[in-house]
Amino acid sequence: MFYKTAHRLVAPIIKAWWRPKVTGLENVPETGPVIIAANHRANVDSFLVPVVFNRKVRYIIKADFWHKTGLTARIKQRFFEAVGSIPVERGTLKSAHGSLEKARQVLQEGGLFAIYPEGTRSKTGKLGRGRTGIAWLEEKTSAPIIPVGLVGTEKLFVPGKTLPRPRRAKLEVRIGTPIDFSDIDRSLPENRRRRAITDRVMEEIQKLSGQERETPQPKTEH
Repeated sequence: MFYKTAHRLVAPIIKAWWRPKVTGLENVPETGPVIIAANHRANVDSFLVPVVFNRKVRYIIKADFWHKTGLTARIKQRFFEAVGSIPVERGTLKSAHGSLEKARQVLQEGGLFAIYPEGTRSKTGKLGRGRTGIAWLEEKTSAPIIPVGLVGTEKLFVPGKTLPRPRRAKLEVRIGTPIDFSDIDRSLPENRRRRAITDRVMEEIQKLSGQERETPQPKTEH
């Protein structure tokens, strides 16, 4: 019901207000399981993607988000409840794994699940190293992964303000084609195999977003 209402009423308003440029929407299958892998530049990303896509989009959302108070927080909470967001406790590995199990269920039921492989919003504007949970999902479900590059969302709002900037930011949602993993050796050890899959996802996101990559920190020898 939410998606029918959103696309008939809310989506046209937001599109007219924010004027996002959307390319590649035809790359998203109308039915069947799909994993959407996007960069994460601002909190508004999780509002923009469901509005742009024609299919219902489900996300993992930090559980502490539901503990916030105030009118704006309640509106956001209502939004994420309506789209069937999956809560996960920050920093809790057991809960994070449980959320991926729920994501797997969404995909096994033929749904569309969106994930930020970086695991958190970029504070520097650079594209972080992806976490291998997305590779786990790909292996467990065989769902195609479609990369998405979000551009300009970090400029839409002034930090601490409820309303967007007076001058609209130039927003773009660049949707790529399903990622090809056929050249990745599936007989590799699990950690190397999943890292290779995740790195491929981040490469494709970077091509779309145009972001500079974060430099991996060297491991400390003990």
